[in-house]
Amino acid sequence: MFDLRSDTFTLPTEEMRKAMYNAEVGDDVYGEDPTVNKLQDMGAELTGKESALLVSSGCMGNLIPLMLKGGRGKEVICAKESHIAQHEIGAVCSLAATLPVYADSKFGILDPKSVESKIHGGAYDGSDSAIIEVENTTSGLIYPLETMKEIKKIAEDHNLWVHLDGARIFNAQVASGISVKEYAACADDITFCLSKGLGTPAFSLLCGDKEFIEAAKRCKKLLGGGQRQVGILAAAGIYALENNVERLAIDHANREKISTALSESGWADVVISSTNMIFFKASYPMDKVIAAMRKKDILMLQDAGMGRIVTSLNISEKDTDAIVKAIRELKEEDFR
Repeated sequence: MFDLRSDTFTLPTEEMRKAMYNAEVGDDVYGEDPTVNKLQDMGAELTGKESALLVSSGCMGNLIPLMLKGGRGKEVICAKESHIAQHEIGAVCSLAATLPVYADSKFGILDPKSVESKIHGGAYDGSDSAIIEVENTTSGLIYPLETMKEIKKIAEDHNLWVHLDGARIFNAQVASGISVKEYAACADDITFCLSKGLGTPAFSLLCGDKEFIEAAKRCKKLLGGGQRQVGILAAAGIYALENNVERLAIDHANREKISTALSESGWADVVISSTNMIFFKASYPMDKVIAAMRKKDILMLQDAGMGRIVTSLNISEKDTDAIVKAIRELKEEDFR
């Protein structure tokens, strides 16, 4: 099976497993796991922030800033397509007690003018704007750097915090040539996933100034995120940052080949094709498309009413050629 459901399905390579096996470990709750500490230092350096914290997931990496900078009577301005609104079980409300307010967006990229129009506060019977959340990449699309700069300037003018959900930020870096550090400079904090395109089994990093990260450590513990000898998994993160970033270009090239095959199929209308993600509409019911693809040994998902395909390090160039061939061979009768 060619698994194109998500880049979260990647498996550790043999080299990554060796790095994990040989990891030096300690008690991370006491700050004594040297491998975790090294990974956190790497995260801070790559993002240009003062400090970093290893967290259990991208969900936790998004939740902690909402808890610290939002809270009761506070609002976060975000895109309606954002992960905090659509894919994190309502934690923004139920755990962070923060109200999401949707500004105008296209495929998750916020319109700065709309963002500014949503900012308000001071009314005795209303909630106050506190945070702006941006997501890069969003549905595989790269946030324009100038748009991020404009949003950061708006936030500064109104004394708001900017949280960057950079789950796939390294995909943006490789595709655009703009460094993670440049993107992160447009936000007060940034979280990024190690377990997506970078191919580790778990974890994300949350990066920001020292005061913010010290407070974040307490939130992490509050959420049950205290961990012990997790250097074994942190070693996978170090390996990924040292070896799996530039190779994301292979995933992007593979996505382009698959996207072209879909566009030329006659039955698929590609809506988004960027970095390692494809979203497409089809002439047939999507459940029929998913079933037809599965018969060709291709696993994919439906998302927001569209077909979704994601390339990753588990899909080689040879695999991609086989996938393209299978897509080109699909006939009308295969969708019945």
